[in-house]
Amino acid sequence: MQSSQDRGPAPAVYDHGGGVRSLRVPIPDNPLGHTLVYVVDTDRGPVLIDTGWDDPASWDTLASGLTACGTSVAEIHGVVVTHHHPDHHGLSGRVREASGAWIAMHPADTAVVRRTRGARPERWFSYMAAKLAAAGAPEEHIAPLRAARPRALPGLSPALPDRDIVPGELLDLPGRRLRAIWTPGHTPGHVCLHLEETHPARLPGHGRLFSGDHLLPEITPHIGLYEDPDDTTVTDPLGDYLDSLERVGRLAPAEVLPAHQHPFPDAAARVRELLAHHEARLTDLLALLAEPLTPWQLAERMEWNRPWADIPHGSRTIAVSEAESHLRRLVKAGRAEAVPGSDPVTYVAVQ
Repeated sequence: MQSSQDRGPAPAVYDHGGGVRSLRVPIPDNPLGHTLVYVVDTDRGPVLIDTGWDDPASWDTLASGLTACGTSVAEIHGVVVTHHHPDHHGLSGRVREASGAWIAMHPADTAVVRRTRGARPERWFSYMAAKLAAAGAPEEHIAPLRAARPRALPGLSPALPDRDIVPGELLDLPGRRLRAIWTPGHTPGHVCLHLEETHPARLPGHGRLFSGDHLLPEITPHIGLYEDPDDTTVTDPLGDYLDSLERVGRLAPAEVLPAHQHPFPDAAARVRELLAHHEARLTDLLALLAEPLTPWQLAERMEWNRPWADIPHGSRTIAVSEAESHLRRLVKAGRAEAVPGSDPVTYVAVQ
């Protein structure tokens, strides 16, 4: 069995042992490269954990990978979706059409899917333009959103799930013990899936954890606002994420099987790294908030993986959402506050 420390080129299909395999399903034009779709054998046929992006090349890769596993799309019994993003849920509907498989998702993300299906693209663009204006974005950044009217966008017609994933309960997978762990943060209904079975290589720990985007070996998942044009709830995604990290760390799985990059051991150590990373980031932001800043101004000054001038339009929008999620955490913790009467609103550290 390949060591989790081996960083050599991974095969398109990999056998993790114990009736679990993974397929590297490509994500078009994305630096992540691929989604790891897991194939879990059950007594009623294979079940997929996530499906990959809805793209012809991705579909062909999924179908050929299942053939290499000795099965086919038509034989899929069910699809368990870790969260609603299109690189995870994108092909679920097509798998269901080809196989009759059920699709399961946490109700909080199912609600997002339902609202997304009912919203026109124009509604989404006008919502994002208004959000960015309120965050202090310059007009030259907002203008393309005001003018954009594409006929379709990825993820705007996602499949409605058939089943709810109930946190804390075992999924209905005959012959397997797969328990749902609710881990909001990346999305409101993100779930990890704890396979409560002895590790096939007898690694120390408690089973294996399919971690979706919640826990990744070398990168931190995007924690922005739970963007939804029809939901005005003031949420705290970063607070949700930090709480969820601690919950997963206590599980102490022998191995983590993430949706991107590669499997890895010692979830608790990775959780500690991520908690420390976010606390350091919050501390750095408080230093920046010695003067009042809008979310856009804060994002401009934050450290990213490249200079702000080199960050493309879409990624800047994501960065501002992440800045806002950090601001909400600081405000909720009483470490920062909005400046009364400021428009667009600015924030400052509490002295």
